[in-house]
Amino acid sequence: MDSDLIPTQRPNLVFVFADQMRKHAVGFENGDPVVTPNLDRFAAEGVNLTHVVSTSPVCSPYRGMLFTGKYPHSNGVLVNVNSLTARRGIYLKDDQLCFSDILSEQGYAQGYIGKLHLHAPDPNPPYDYGQGPRDGGTVWDAWTPPGPARHGFDFWYSYGAADNHLAPHYWTNGGDAKSSRVDIDEWSVKHETDIAIRYIENTDERCRDPEKPFSLFVSYNPPHPPFDQVPEEYLKIYDGKSIAELLNRPNVRLEGEALEAAEHVHEYFAAVSGIDHQFGRILKALEKAGLSDNTIVVFTADHGEMMGSHGLMNKSVCYDESLRVPFLIRGPGLEPNRKDDLLMGTPDIYPTLFGLMGLSDTIPEECQGTDYSRLLRGGNGWRPMSSFYICLPSGATPSDGYDRRGVFTHRYTFAIECAGSEDPRMVLFDNIADPYQMRNLAKEDLDVSKKLMRELREWLRKTGDPWLTERADLLSDQVEKLSKE
Repeated sequence: MDSDLIPTQRPNLVFVFADQMRKHAVGFENGDPVVTPNLDRFAAEGVNLTHVVSTSPVCSPYRGMLFTGKYPHSNGVLVNVNSLTARRGIYLKDDQLCFSDILSEQGYAQGYIGKLHLHAPDPNPPYDYGQGPRDGGTVWDAWTPPGPARHGFDFWYSYGAADNHLAPHYWTNGGDAKSSRVDIDEWSVKHETDIAIRYIENTDERCRDPEKPFSLFVSYNPPHPPFDQVPEEYLKIYDGKSIAELLNRPNVRLEGEALEAAEHVHEYFAAVSGIDHQFGRILKALEKAGLSDNTIVVFTADHGEMMGSHGLMNKSVCYDESLRVPFLIRGPGLEPNRKDDLLMGTPDIYPTLFGLMGLSDTIPEECQGTDYSRLLRGGNGWRPMSSFYICLPSGATPSDGYDRRGVFTHRYTFAIECAGSEDPRMVLFDNIADPYQMRNLAKEDLDVSKKLMRELREWLRKTGDPWLTERADLLSDQVEKLSKE
């Protein structure tokens, strides 16, 4: 990095991310009819990265990649972490080198607030441990003990995975699972924002050392289900709006599981508007504390939400509603009101942030992501031609034969989906000609399919994905089989 791009003073970092908030669910995108004035304003204050994807659009895999800069098959967080998957070693290990470990070594004070969903749950938790077992006896929630498991975060106000938006609980600094637990009777997003503002203001120096730069991560669970747990004040924003007005994407099919979208779309968008309101409070707190000019602020999401598109709900699929996320960033040296179509994936986030913070030389060799800080600052540099897509549905293993890989480019989405004994399904969407991905061109445009198959193979090779050998026959034969049909 050139010397003129290195900050003279270590900047702070505030990273805010929502759970299951798709790229289209912000007003300035002119997609979903959502009300997000603070995010709209924020987008004009910094850089809007328009083509960021959630490389593996599921909660724990996203967080694993965010923390380590490595792909799921390298960091071990292949699917969502719970008491069953943890038995297979699927959780963030204490000895895994994370961005926060490095920031701690570099003298940063660090805070983590909200959902973590990376620590292995106790399969037989005491009554006061957390949310407790769900249907079938699986435990999702987890207390993360002080020490190496918290990876350098010295201010802790977090939980594992408990979907109690209106009655959340958290574990704080020190103590054990019982003594450090607090239970709150308030919407989680509002309460977590209060704690974040307390950290920023640092009254009486209670939260952090004021002599140190700081990083603060705020992980909101909404608009993740349960959708109906949202304050009335945000629901009122959508009073009188019909289901057809809100679910305005032409690819919506209200059938099967997607009937849930009609029931919950008002609540989903209400939660998004509530998040917008609370994010605005964080921005005001930074301004009031005189920290705005030397703080990098990011707003993004771990993955999207189908909300009835293609007759689906939730996430993990390669459709845009699941794969693409908002990514807005403001900070010193970043030009305001700029858009960039950089094809950035989840493992690229932390090395890019380190580049913006003047810490490029601390990025470990094992980090698989790329530092794109020069491009974010409007400079020149190498730009990728595609992003990688990798997914195992929650609870599945590669041996189940249920898995997906693909690539996302400025024009196309290409993926191979395997489901048990069924024949693999290949999908190819032209996202320019067909922005709602309603026509699968895999059998029609074989030249593009072959080209993107080669691109996929290169991603598999470059990232050391075992899928390259596990699915070698499929990768070699699939396009050729289609061309003979």
